[in-house]
Amino acid sequence: SQRPDFVSSFFSEDGELTVNNGKTAKGTNAITNVANGFMEAFPDLIVSLDSLTTKSNKARFYWTLTGTNNGTNGTGNKVKIGGFEEWTLNDNGLIQKSTGSFDEDEYNRQLEVGMN
Repeated sequence: SQRPDFVSSFFSEDGELTVNNGKTAKGTNAITNVANGFMEAFPDLIVSLDSLTTKSNKARFYWTLTGTNNGTNGTGNKVKIGGFEEWTLNDNGLIQKSTGSFDEDEYNRQLEVGMN
């Protein structure tokens, strides 16, 4: 959607997002900034739903990200990478905590040389 605030609207005000054991983004402003970083790097970004599993207050969102790295200082290469986020939901159904994972080495390889 190229609307990073739309992404963060699914999180609680004090929600948390961690990607690949990196620094945790805390609060909707920080989460908006993380989403914005991907959206700026990939102006044609598409994140598609592969599957969704739920159990109690947990959900796992499996996704595929595709896009062309045409943002500022971009490589111009196309990227297609899969991953998932595990969400812990609060009582209002908003994401309290999201822990995401994808193959960072493959992502970086595709940034450098494109998809095969």
